[in-house]
Amino acid sequence: MEHVIIIAEAGVNHNGSTENAFRLVDAAADAGADYIKFQTFKAEKAVSISAKKADYQIQNSQNSGESQLEMLKKLELTQEQHEQIIDYCKKRNINFFSTAFDLDSLEYLASIGLDIVKIPSGEITNLPYLRKAASLFSKVILSTGMATIAEIKDAMEVFTHAGINKENITILHCNTEYPTPMEDVNLKAMLHLQHVFGTKIGYSDHTLGIEVPIAAVALGATMIEKHFTLDKSMKGPDHKASLEPGELKAMVSAIRNIEKALAGSGLKEVSPSEQKNIAIARKSIVAIKKIHQGEIFSEENIGVKRPGTGISPMQWDEVIGKTAVRDFEEDELIEL
Repeated sequence: MEHVIIIAEAGVNHNGSTENAFRLVDAAADAGADYIKFQTFKAEKAVSISAKKADYQIQNSQNSGESQLEMLKKLELTQEQHEQIIDYCKKRNINFFSTAFDLDSLEYLASIGLDIVKIPSGEITNLPYLRKAASLFSKVILSTGMATIAEIKDAMEVFTHAGINKENITILHCNTEYPTPMEDVNLKAMLHLQHVFGTKIGYSDHTLGIEVPIAAVALGATMIEKHFTLDKSMKGPDHKASLEPGELKAMVSAIRNIEKALAGSGLKEVSPSEQKNIAIARKSIVAIKKIHQGEIFSEENIGVKRPGTGISPMQWDEVIGKTAVRDFEEDELIEL
């Protein structure tokens, strides 16, 4: 099985603090994630003064009178902070990644050497943004929360028209509700996306817990994205729907185990580890009482017991009616 890319989504859970961002890098690296992803934006370029906060943002930010613009301005990372975080990622041997939410931020991420662009669900209908992304990056991760198949097709046409091969595009099934109710996950829609578009598929998860991303890997996801935080009780829009470090580590470990479990030949055959147990777990035809030479084997004097080192019970009909060529003690394996 192909190595599943695990993106630990720090997002804005740093709350604007470089120190928090470093601690998030530590947690993602310690968990074994492939990437840690932040968000790059200038609030005034991405959000108008009249934009309202989502219900989950109101509930989690603990400041209902604050506008979305005001909230996001507190969560911006400066270019200097980006550089500090990137350097720290290198020290911790984890890949830095970020999602841009405006055109200038797309250009900035391209300028610092990122070759992969993550299209967030909210930008899938933003044609100028999609065209700019297609002109700057060679690989695309497309999140599809809130999107119809027709909208995804329109976005895909932008990238393929720009010359980006489908092999370099991963489409993530996603539901943009924080947290996502289990009954709305519709996980098999990920397979529908693969059937329609023929790309690699993955899953961007906003449910509580780790079960659904693990199930997504079992269904064939090649990429998993999951929000995480230092502490769910922190103030901010995304903390409560995020994993804490221990949960992130458990998710990564479980996904790596699923990778191993799916890596076999796909043929039903005896595995090397179980070969030694055949003789122990299976059974053979044995004497169930003392049998004397010359007696006829019958259901009254033979039966089936472990170990499986003698005649297989599948040869029962061949043994019944045969004559004992010697004496057999009770529980002794029958020989013909």
